[in-house]
This record gives sequence, structure tokens and C-alpha cells, in this order.
Amino acid sequence: MNALETEDLHTYYGKSHILHGVSLKVEEGRLTTLLGRNGAGKTTTMRSLMGLTPPRQGSVRFFGTETTRWPPFRIAALGVGYVPEGRKIFPYLSVEENLKVPLERSGPWTIPRIYNLFPRLAERKNNRGRQLSGGEQEMLSIARALLINPKVLILDEPSQGLAPLIVREVFRIISEMRDEGISVLLVEQNARMSLEIADFAYVLDGGTIVHAGPAAELAKDEARIESLAGATAEGWNEKAPAA
Repeated sequence: MNALETEDLHTYYGKSHILHGVSLKVEEGRLTTLLGRNGAGKTTTMRSLMGLTPPRQGSVRFFGTETTRWPPFRIAALGVGYVPEGRKIFPYLSVEENLKVPLERSGPWTIPRIYNLFPRLAERKNNRGRQLSGGEQEMLSIARALLINPKVLILDEPSQGLAPLIVREVFRIISEMRDEGISVLLVEQNARMSLEIADFAYVLDGGTIVHAGPAAELAKDEARIESLAGATAEGWNEKAPAA
């Protein structure tokens, strides 16, 4: 079964048509990455999945359940963890208080286990969110999503603004989530590191999926990886094999 599947998503902001027929899937227990440059439509895709900006056309299904018109809290209750772009932690709550915010669901992820995975958060558990570094805030954002014991974890640009060493640590943790059996959708601009850990890759440009295939195959195509910084749908479609 697919953990997540979308079909022909068309999403608008007012009269602006942002997504043009986006279809993708995340297989259960696999790590799928969605790559693309700024403005490609990646964040809009995530918002469409989570019910924050519902599509006007198309469908979203988690584990076969149609969720296209559901509000975000109902989608989260299915076991969908979401780490939004910009982290969105509570700046005036302590680390520990931030970790107590999520809706509790039974499962292996508890606050003590979070502190084992993120020792730095344990060290700073009494610090307010605004006192954390960017890397610590990202870890806290991931930790909150894990505490709902998700079956699917969706991450939007987790490496944004982080130092290279911290980025590698964050990606190691994301890879561990897949190894724990969580289905992961990783939305990123950092193509090389995403492809290192992903099983399958999509490339989005201009609100359209312009490439789909095994991550390892795309990782070997240096010219394509370099072109992600300025990819156009026309250019990708000319070169892309059938998905």
C-alpha cells in the first residue's frame, strides 16, 4: 500500500494557478524526496497535502483514505507528522513545553526517547524556543512531529539556513526515521544530500512534476543535479525519460 498518493492536484492562491496536475506517491516505509528550485511549488504541494491550502481539483489519500477536503487536525490524527518550512516552534515556550504541545498518540516515541535521540534538546530543555540555534530549532520541530508517533512524516526544507555540519546531522536523523519504518516525504533544495538518503525522487518546476524515478539514478546525473538550481519544465521534459 502507498502511505501517500496524490492525483492531478491543481491548487490556487486566489486567481494564481500554482500547482498544475501534481501526482506523486510515497510507498510505505520508503523515503521519497521532492526537489525543486525556489518558487517551483514545493511548499504549496505540502500545504495541499496537509489541508492548509486545499486543492481545487484532484485528490489526496493517506493509506487509501481520501483526505482532500479534511482540515489539518484530522489529517494529523491519521498519523501524519508535518515539519513546516520555517520550523514554527513556540518561541516563548521552553523546549519541554514545546514537546508537550502535540496531540498524544500511542507508540514508541515519548519525550524521554526524544531526548535520547536529540541530546542537545535534553541539555536545553528549560531554554525558550527563541534562545535555540537554527539547528536546535529544526531538531525541536522534528521532535514535535515524532511525538504524534506518525506513520508518515512530511518535512519541508529542513536544511534551510543551517550550517553544513548541522545539515548532515539532520539528514542522518531523517534517514533513521525511514529505518524505523516511518514513510517519509522530504521536500528540499539540497538535491545532493536528499538523493543520498532517498529511495525515490521527484522534481517539481512551475507547479508540474518534470521528473520521477529512483533517487540513485538521478544522483548519478551530475548535469541534471546542477540544473536544479535553474530548471525549467520545458528543459526537463525534453530530457526526462518516462516516469
